[in-house]
Amino acid sequence: MNESSPSLPHPKIHRHHQERLAVVYVRQSTPQQMTRHPESTRLQYGLVDRALMLGWSRADVLVIDEDLGKSGSTAQGRSGFQRLVTEVSLNRVGLVLGIEMSRLARSCRDWYQLLEVCGLFATLIGDWDGVYDPADYNDRLLLGLKGTMSEAELYLIKQRMLAGKRAKAERGELGMALPRGYIRQLSGEVAKDPDAQVQGTIALVFSQFERLNTIHGLLQYLVHHQVLLPDRLRGGLRKGDLQWRRPNRETLSDMLHNPIYAGAYVYGRRPTDPRRCKPGRPGTGRLVARPLQWSILHKDRLPSYISWEQYERNLHQLQMNNAQGTGAIRQGPSLLSGLLICGRCGRRMAPTYRNSGHSLRYQCNQMAASYGLSRCQSLVGRSLDEFVAQQVLRALEPAALEISLQVADQIEAERAQLQQHWQQRLERAHYEVERAARQYQCVEPEHRLVARTLEHQWEDALNAEAALKADYERFVAEHPCRLSPEQREAIRRLATDIPALWHASSTTPADRQAIVRQLIERVTVTVQGDSEKVDVHICWAGGHATQGVLTRPVARLDQLSYHAELTARVAALHAQGHTGPGIARLLNEEGWRPAKRCETFNASMVGALMLRMGLRTRHQTPATVVQRQSDEWTLGELSHLLDMPQPTLVSWLRRGELQARQVMSQSHRLWLVHATADDLARLRSRRNAVSARAIDEFAI
Repeated sequence: MNESSPSLPHPKIHRHHQERLAVVYVRQSTPQQMTRHPESTRLQYGLVDRALMLGWSRADVLVIDEDLGKSGSTAQGRSGFQRLVTEVSLNRVGLVLGIEMSRLARSCRDWYQLLEVCGLFATLIGDWDGVYDPADYNDRLLLGLKGTMSEAELYLIKQRMLAGKRAKAERGELGMALPRGYIRQLSGEVAKDPDAQVQGTIALVFSQFERLNTIHGLLQYLVHHQVLLPDRLRGGLRKGDLQWRRPNRETLSDMLHNPIYAGAYVYGRRPTDPRRCKPGRPGTGRLVARPLQWSILHKDRLPSYISWEQYERNLHQLQMNNAQGTGAIRQGPSLLSGLLICGRCGRRMAPTYRNSGHSLRYQCNQMAASYGLSRCQSLVGRSLDEFVAQQVLRALEPAALEISLQVADQIEAERAQLQQHWQQRLERAHYEVERAARQYQCVEPEHRLVARTLEHQWEDALNAEAALKADYERFVAEHPCRLSPEQREAIRRLATDIPALWHASSTTPADRQAIVRQLIERVTVTVQGDSEKVDVHICWAGGHATQGVLTRPVARLDQLSYHAELTARVAALHAQGHTGPGIARLLNEEGWRPAKRCETFNASMVGALMLRMGLRTRHQTPATVVQRQSDEWTLGELSHLLDMPQPTLVSWLRRGELQARQVMSQSHRLWLVHATADDLARLRSRRNAVSARAIDEFAI
C-alpha cells in the first residue's frame, strides 16, 4: 500500500517521514565567514521555511547550529554533526536539510557514514534543489557524486591557499609570530625592539649560553643575577605593553632554537604530522623539523642578534647536551665522560662507578648488547684520567700568560654587560617614579579619591626604585666593573701555576671537565690485547692529534706484556739460589713492575708466581726451617695434599686424632704432623665419608 497522497508536497515524502522531525543543519567554516558573509548564514536559517513548505510544522523542525565557525573537513570537534547522526540513529529524524551538501560534510568518510545511517532508518536528505532518498540507487549515486565533488572542492581550496602561502613565503612576505626582542612596524617590516634594555637582555642570553654551553647553567646565571626576560603582550586592552617575566627552561630553549635571532626568515620549521593530531584540537601534532628539512630558508633577511655561525654552534651544542652525545658537564668524578671513544667498535664508552663513586671504570658494552658478543673494552678510569690531565696541563703551559689576560678581559666584559643591564633597570625604575609623580601632580586636589590612589602608586614606584638601588649597590660591591691590580695579579699567578690550580681542593670535577671540553674533541683508546698497554689517541680542538701509550693496572701477572721475560728472570734467579724476598728485591732494583696498582714486588707476589711456575710447592717453608723427620708434613702441605680445609685438620689435631709435634721456626710456632702412607689413606677415606654425609644432609 502506498502511503503517499496528493496532499503531500513531494512524491518522496511519506507520512512516516512527517511523523518524525525535520532537522535543519547550519554550519559556517570560520568565524570570519560569519561576520563577513552573513548572507550564507541567513539562507541556511531560511531552510526552516523550506521544511514548512514540505509539510512539517514549526514545532517539528529542529535547528542544529552548534558548528558555526568549524570546518567540515572532519567530524572531529563538530558536536552538531555528531548530534545529527545520533538523532538519525535513534529514528527521530525524517528529513535532513542543508543549504548544500558541503555544509553537511566535506569528507567522503563522514558523508557516506551519514548516507548509510539515513538509508538504514529511511531518512531523507534535502536542499534547495530537491529531496533525495539515500535508500534509492539513483539518489544515492547522485548524493555520492555530490559528496565527492564537495571533498574535491575542499582539496582545491586548500591547495590554492597553501600555494598562495608558499609563494608569499618565498618572497619573505608571509607574516609570522615574532619572538621576544622583535616588533612589527606599521609598514609591516620586522625590526628589533626599540627598547635598549630589551636588546641588551637578549644579547646577554646568547652571550652567556656561548660561555656556559648549557640551558641549566644559563638559567642559573640569569636567576642569580636577577635578570628578567622581556615580553610584549599580544592581545587585550594592553596589547603591545612591555612586561618582564622570570626566565624558564622552555623559554630559553625556544630562543636558542629560533633562527629569527640569526636574521633568517624560515617557513616550514614546525610542520604538522596528522598522526599526532588530537581530536578537536587543530593546533596539535606539530613537529620541530631540522634545518635541512625546512621548506624555505632566507638568511640575512631580518635584523639579527647573533650570526648564523653562532646559531649553528648553539644547535650543535644543544644536540650534544644529551646522554648519547658528548654532552654537557655531568655529575661525577669522570673527566672524560662523553669524550671517550672505543677504538674497537667506534662507540662511546660509558663511565661506571662503584664503592660510592670512588672506583671509576670506562666500559664499552656495545658489542655485547647489540650482537651478544663479549665486552669490547674495560679499563680503570683513574689512570686514563691522569694521563689525559697530564697532556692537558702540558698543552696549557705555553699559553699561561695569555690565558690570564683573556680571563681578566672576559671577567671585565661580563661585568660591564651586567653593569649596563643594571643601569637600564635603574633608568626604567626612575622613569616609572617620574611618571607616577606627573600623574599625581596633574590630578585636581578636590578629587581626593583619585589623588589618594595616585599617591599610593607614586609611593610604590619610589619603594621599588629604592629596593633596586640597594640591589645595585650590593652588586657593585661584589662585582666591581674593573678588576683591581691585586685581582689581576692573583689571576696571573693562578694561570702561571696551572697544575696547582688543577689539583686545588676548590677546583671541582665539573671545572676540570669544562677545561677538557674546551681543548679536546674526543679521546680514542684501544687496549693492546689483554695487556697493560693502552693506545691513546687525543684529538684536540682545531684538528691537532696526539698519540700516546698508557700503562694501566691489570689484575693478573700473565696479562703483562713482559710476562714471558719476567718468568724467565724469576726462574734464573731461583736457579742461582735466591729466595722469594731476594728475588723481589732484585726485580725491583732492575725496574720490573707488577700488576694491579702496586709499584714494587714483594715476597708474597714472588712466592705466588713461583708456585704457578712449579718452582715450589704450596705452603712450602723457607730454607731456614727446622729439620724434619721422615713422613712429617706442615698443616698447609697436608691440607693441599688431602684437598681439604686447614681448619678441619686443626680441629682433628686438637681432638688428638693426629700425631704432631710443635717446633719454633722464624720466631713463630710450627706444627709438624706425622703421617705415613697408611695414615694418608685413612685421612682421605675419612674426608670422603664426611663429604658424602654433608651431601646427603643437603639433599634432605
